[in-house]
Amino acid sequence: MARYLFSRLWQGLIAILGAVLIVFIAQRLAGDPLALLLPMDASEADFEALRVELGLDQPLLVQFFRFLQSVLVGDFGYSYQWQTPALDLILDRLPATLELAVAGLLFAIVLAIPLGVFSALYQDSWVDRVAKVFAMLGQAIPSFWIGLLLILFFAVTLNWLPAYGRGNLSHLVLPAIALGWYPVAAMTRTLRSAMLDILQSDYIRMARSVGLSERAIIWKYALRNAAVPLATMIGVYFANMLGGAFVVEVVFAWPGVGRTVVEAVFNRDFPVVQAGVILSAVVFVLVNLLVDLSYGLIDPRIRHGR
Repeated sequence: MARYLFSRLWQGLIAILGAVLIVFIAQRLAGDPLALLLPMDASEADFEALRVELGLDQPLLVQFFRFLQSVLVGDFGYSYQWQTPALDLILDRLPATLELAVAGLLFAIVLAIPLGVFSALYQDSWVDRVAKVFAMLGQAIPSFWIGLLLILFFAVTLNWLPAYGRGNLSHLVLPAIALGWYPVAAMTRTLRSAMLDILQSDYIRMARSVGLSERAIIWKYALRNAAVPLATMIGVYFANMLGGAFVVEVVFAWPGVGRTVVEAVFNRDFPVVQAGVILSAVVFVLVNLLVDLSYGLIDPRIRHGR
């Protein structure tokens, strides 16, 4: 187990370093941020002075190693636009993104589990066909389009729910549905496939032959074993929601990390973009590590490192 944990930590570290390098290079290719920091009538001397102050006059390799040293101590510098420490700004917006990601994931889990289970139990029935159509639509329609449709129907036409912003629970409903729409489809298909395989296994036949109730067989034994691939998807999608919720956050004007990073990209605010993307990479690696370690709790047959 310790060997496996060390191996996964090493792989995660390499992934994070790769994210650091990609973000650093991509932001340097996006343009000169000094044009946004100085007035239009600034002289060439002003540009050079600010370039030296920010360390942008150094070779890229020197800039990268300085940036890497700063990242290790959590210092991403000050935001060019908001004039505040970039990491503090991202951490200040992180609770909103966590709230949205958790709500979207709960929506996906609550809907996907019964859809996947009943679709497998009643294979080729109308329930199965409805679940297949729902899964197909969920994977075919992008989240931003779902968000716009939800706003048009529930906020504009029916005036039931607010269309934008973060406030009470009603503000969370539409963005959570838009964010969790695609994971519902993917989780439903995965759980259906796993349940079909497990329901045909020998130990399920044995459980039925000894008189166990159908409810216990389905929800206690079959679902527990089918939850292994589902747990992988839950971890991956939760990490993706934390790092990739920017589309939904922009559509619903949700004040989270994704929307902040998008604004920083358009304003060439390097420190904020770097802090947001690298924090997302760290969260993605940690979530996937926790998912891998949870396999042994879900299915006792799984033991890493043996």
